[in-house]
Amino acid sequence: MGTLLGLTLLAVTGLRAQSVMQGSGPNSLVRIFNTDSAVLESQEVRKDLPCTVTPVKPTLGFDLRFHAGYEVSIPLKDLAGSEDLLTMIFRVTPDEHKDDPVYFSQRLSVPAIEESAKGSAYLEGAFDLGEGTYHVDFLMRDRSERVCSFFWDAEAELPPKDKQLVLMAAPGTIQAADSEPFKDEPPVEREAESGPLNVKVIINFAPQNSRSATLQPLDTNALASILKSIAREPRIRKFSIVAFNVQEQRVVYRQENTDQINFPALGEALSSLNLGTVDLKRLSQKHGQTEFLAGLLTDEVNNGKDHPDAVIFAGPKVMLEESVPQESLNQLADVDYPVFYMNFNTNPQANPWRDAIGNAVKRLKGYEYTISRPRDLWYAWTEIMSRIVKLRVGKSNPAPSQ
Repeated sequence: MGTLLGLTLLAVTGLRAQSVMQGSGPNSLVRIFNTDSAVLESQEVRKDLPCTVTPVKPTLGFDLRFHAGYEVSIPLKDLAGSEDLLTMIFRVTPDEHKDDPVYFSQRLSVPAIEESAKGSAYLEGAFDLGEGTYHVDFLMRDRSERVCSFFWDAEAELPPKDKQLVLMAAPGTIQAADSEPFKDEPPVEREAESGPLNVKVIINFAPQNSRSATLQPLDTNALASILKSIAREPRIRKFSIVAFNVQEQRVVYRQENTDQINFPALGEALSSLNLGTVDLKRLSQKHGQTEFLAGLLTDEVNNGKDHPDAVIFAGPKVMLEESVPQESLNQLADVDYPVFYMNFNTNPQANPWRDAIGNAVKRLKGYEYTISRPRDLWYAWTEIMSRIVKLRVGKSNPAPSQ
């Protein structure tokens, strides 16, 4: 499903997401007006309804899908007058299967706009692709049958060094853009030959910019993608999840020893974050964040009832005004499982210093990985699983005594 991502300077009523039109697919017939079909087939750029269409190049996301789309701007003066209705139709056709286009549509109700209105209305649309080359045909019309149309080619391709990545969409695939990162994941067939692996994930759901009042979509999607990479691993049988936020000094969500991560419940719990509000009680605690993190590390790592095969920390850097005291780090018991840190940082050059969690992982003789791009997530997780399995096999087959 294509998705309308934003609308600026234009109040819209009855706003609905773009949807795949019924009949899309091979050997199917999509019913659209003959005039719309003629516009799409003509491949003629039209601006009866003045507009500027800017294609968005397919970009690989942390979810290992290519995200593509477009941006449209329309001068408000050209929408002035009584209420109107904008209808958008676009189709995406894979070059390898020209008889298999996918059509999307959306309607936007436009309120009455004064003749003297300044500025422009901005619309955005998005869709997901597998690897391949595609042709996109776009049209938008109003009730007066004024038409804006545009056409372009799009290529979704991995660079040669990333060809090993396993993408989540097959080549030539055209899919709805998914704006919900916490949907239920499909069941995974778990392996049983090597024994049930059990991992504990301690993840900091926070924006990279600690001063931000909200979790940005990039941060949310990247952190959810890290969890999904772990959830999709067939060699893991049991999961324990601890989601926390240092700024609010609390554990937001906990799930213990289950065979599937409950993403909808996690997403609902995260909606309770209120990063833009300062709690007076927390404000009065001079070392509150440091004490919270020190307590969390001690409780979760030294938890005697847990016997995981690995503990994985994840999230953006936690740069505290006061470091976690060395005596607190010394309290972290020597563990008999590997510890990892998947540090999400899209600009590591701006902050190359080890953070509070990194210091704790170093104390535990763990491994830290910087996740700046989608490829970093794939390679980091591949190496983490290799280390977990290798250590598990070593425990099962100890070296003979001399």
